[in-house]
Amino acid sequence: MKKHETQATETEVAPESAPEPAPEQMAELQARAAKADEHKDNWMRTAADLENFKKRAARERIEAAQFANAALLQKLLPILDNFEMAQAAAQNAEGEKLAALQAGVAMIQQQLKSVLLESGLEEIDAAGKLFDPALHEAVSQQETADIPEGHVVQQIRKGYKLRERLLRPAAVIVAKKPAAKS
Repeated sequence: MKKHETQATETEVAPESAPEPAPEQMAELQARAAKADEHKDNWMRTAADLENFKKRAARERIEAAQFANAALLQKLLPILDNFEMAQAAAQNAEGEKLAALQAGVAMIQQQLKSVLLESGLEEIDAAGKLFDPALHEAVSQQETADIPEGHVVQQIRKGYKLRERLLRPAAVIVAKKPAAKS
């Protein structure tokens, strides 16, 4: 029985001889292989281009974030210069000079507000308005009969929006009804 098993294994292991492809089949296979190589090269180039694009875009995003405020800062520099000159003048200011200095500081403040407004900064005017938790931060309440309940009695600190986005809420004191006297 062992002899029989050995014969079966030998026949299974024996390689079959493949017929030699015809010349026209060989030419077709070579053309397909060349086309596959061409597609592979194109794919590799495209993948490399995509990777380079991703790196360049990331670098440009970082650079844009780093220098996004450059134009605004250039507009603010003259205002900073004016404040420094006002401080120097304040050292020796008396009488009429003090009044002129105050007027100069007011002009600098207006210049700063103008630049900020031009850049999209908007003040939130809360005085007398209905309390809005989206725009106001209540720091306390005050009993009063003069102003309706839930309205702003006093603005402690100005709030600001950049276009439609809140940067800082206005800090306010909100009116409440006076306690009933018994």
